[in-house]
Amino acid sequence: MVTGFEFSRLCARGGLHIFDYAEYPSIIRGGHNTYQISVDEKEIFSQLSEVNLLVALDKQTVDKNLKEVPPGGGLIYDSEAAGMGDVIIGRGDVKICPVPLSKLAREAGGKDLMRNSVALGATIALLNYDFEIYSRIMSEVFSKKGEKVINENISTGRAGYDYIRNNFQNDFSYRLDKVPGPPRMVITGNEAMAMGAIKAGCKFYSAYPMTPVSGILHFMAAREREFNLVVKHTEDEISAINMAIGASFAGVRSMVATSGGGFSLMVEALGMAAITETPLVIVEGQRPGPSTGMPTWTEQGDLRFVMHSSQGDFLRVVIAPGDIKESFYSTMDAFNLAEKYQLPVIIITDKYLSEGHKTAEIFDTSAVKIDRGEYVYGDAAKDLSRYEITGSGISPRVVPLPGGKIYCANSDEHDKTGLVTEEADLRVKMMDKRAGKESLLLKDIPGPVLYGPEKADITLVGWGSTKNTVLEAMKYIEKDGISANFLHLVFIHPLRTEKLVQVLNSARRKVIIENNQSGQLAGFIREKTGIEMDNRILKYDGRPFFPEEICKRVKEVLAIAGA
Repeated sequence: MVTGFEFSRLCARGGLHIFDYAEYPSIIRGGHNTYQISVDEKEIFSQLSEVNLLVALDKQTVDKNLKEVPPGGGLIYDSEAAGMGDVIIGRGDVKICPVPLSKLAREAGGKDLMRNSVALGATIALLNYDFEIYSRIMSEVFSKKGEKVINENISTGRAGYDYIRNNFQNDFSYRLDKVPGPPRMVITGNEAMAMGAIKAGCKFYSAYPMTPVSGILHFMAAREREFNLVVKHTEDEISAINMAIGASFAGVRSMVATSGGGFSLMVEALGMAAITETPLVIVEGQRPGPSTGMPTWTEQGDLRFVMHSSQGDFLRVVIAPGDIKESFYSTMDAFNLAEKYQLPVIIITDKYLSEGHKTAEIFDTSAVKIDRGEYVYGDAAKDLSRYEITGSGISPRVVPLPGGKIYCANSDEHDKTGLVTEEADLRVKMMDKRAGKESLLLKDIPGPVLYGPEKADITLVGWGSTKNTVLEAMKYIEKDGISANFLHLVFIHPLRTEKLVQVLNSARRKVIIENNQSGQLAGFIREKTGIEMDNRILKYDGRPFFPEEICKRVKEVLAIAGA
């Protein structure tokens, strides 16, 4: 995993675009791990189904993944690994490079564990890439561990590099060359959301670690002192959300993150945030369910859950960023919306987006504004009622500070001062007040975005991380002479329907693409607009879509339709 990330950084440092994706088992005893990096001179949006160069540290990788290598591809494998002597490759159309990784690591002054660095050096040599970039990155990565560790990693990488150069012909089909380009980050969706939260002014973060969003906790905790944050690793998810609600009640922008199982424990407190009108940002990282399901794999099966979770009717915002850039900016949007409308905002992501790296331009925040809404400070708050019924549904918000105002905030229905009430007419007024924010909120959130031509043979519809693969798939679709466009939804609930209806009603054939079994967004669109999708392309085996399979399914849809 570490070596895969280092290779991504190597490519990015040479001006190339990358997208990487890791698969690993959730079982404690370990199992088959893969780390796939796609590299291109132009922006690349997803992993591909073919593997041009396979680097195998064990026999299982050869057995499972060699079939993914096309003719002209290559295989570097550890000739000393258990069972490798019995491997019958049977692929005369693939460049085979057995390398004694552990032996080379020892001879270079390293340990057996450093055979991954040897493999990385061998990869650089086979691809004819610049080894000097590797040396610079090792010096940066291990700068705090001293010259000895730096030199060990460089020397073991050089051992693999030299072994390939000295023992194999320089005739591999694939090459990597440096290209000029601006400096780019190599970050995950988790890191982008954490950066967005810090830039938005989040000062309190609480979480119980749960894949795939544990990376947010790690990122925030590592920067606690640098940005004056309070980061709490709580004993469970119930504590995490209640602490975040408490911090927000006290006037601090706060966030909590979890996965589907942890969110299940949070839903009662979610209702408390709603009835007390306490702003809160929640990140829900999807993985396959039900129950524990497949803890380290990906899916989009929680959309209906986050839209309807907790008891009673109340307004909440659901945002589903589709890529690294949207993960950053929509997190800042989430904090503004949470405070302006005094409600919970849920950012729904998944393992595919949360943990995968992509090259991204440095974020431009020059136009970003912080909106804290109807916030009243000090003496001005003394004569205000916290839950005053207003025309907008948004009451003045105060925090319990010296010189401010003391008021009740509890999980029961209440009057404008916060005192408990069970009066029928007041109950209706308070429910309508909270729900009345939706009309304003809908004007404040963007509608879906259409990528590609206005008119096309086929209109693809998706939400969240399917954006990455669909955009990559459109390259293949267009090469086959099919015109396609893509309607992508980020702000899903409440749903702005104007552009959605316009695009879908004018589409020749509309196909939704979702990583779940039931087509949850398709059902929600039908519920809100009455529009039924012509076809559904669904996948729910724990893996993300590959662009090639989307292209294949699109052609099948058009063939059946007679297009």
